[in-house]
Amino acid sequence: MIPWSLIDTAQIPGTAQELRLMRRGGEFSIRLGADELMNSRLGGSEAALASLACERIKTRERPEILIGGLGMGFTLRAALAALGTRARITVAELVPAVAAWARGPMAEVFGDSLGDPRVRIHDGDVVALIAGVQSAFDAILLDVDNGPAGLTRTANDGLYDMTGLGAAHAALRPGGVLAVWSAGPDADFSRRLRQTGFGVEEVRTRANGARGGARHVIWIATRAERGRRASPKRTG
Repeated sequence: MIPWSLIDTAQIPGTAQELRLMRRGGEFSIRLGADELMNSRLGGSEAALASLACERIKTRERPEILIGGLGMGFTLRAALAALGTRARITVAELVPAVAAWARGPMAEVFGDSLGDPRVRIHDGDVVALIAGVQSAFDAILLDVDNGPAGLTRTANDGLYDMTGLGAAHAALRPGGVLAVWSAGPDADFSRRLRQTGFGVEEVRTRANGARGGARHVIWIATRAERGRRASPKRTG
């Protein structure tokens, strides 16, 4: 078997932690310590994060999408495939090296997605970007940790507590969607979403999509249309 080789490292801003980009033949892996955060061969659930959210806003004429975390680009590419030419997608990536890897050693994985005129890369913290706007987005897609807790850095906890969810609710337009990827279920997070005023779906999905793999969870949290309250449900 071909051994893994280290391609590059990058420090996560505001922490002492370091991301490692690994390669084995045509396969890439981004790791934090002993944890594999993402793998270029396992993107089914990350793509589902985008397709599930975009399905709910597909009738909007000029949808504005915010993606938290570039990763291996599965979510971005799925959003581009699901949305029309008038969509605008902002990808907030905290670690500048991740975007550099996408344009460099992983360019074949990303294809032409970063050059799409609908895409803008924001070098910075998605937490601050969400907190700084009101009714700006039709969908916010978050895949910056292994679930609703700050794995890569504790500051990310601010995305998932009541204050952070309130900021996401305010940053969405009426009927907008907050979609959050997780390696597993979290009943407390579902409860916080509902307490914030979202209608909540928990969708079970697989790392390899239809081909199986590890079981993951995607929360689809919908801000109610004006004058209406979204009703919660659970699928999968």
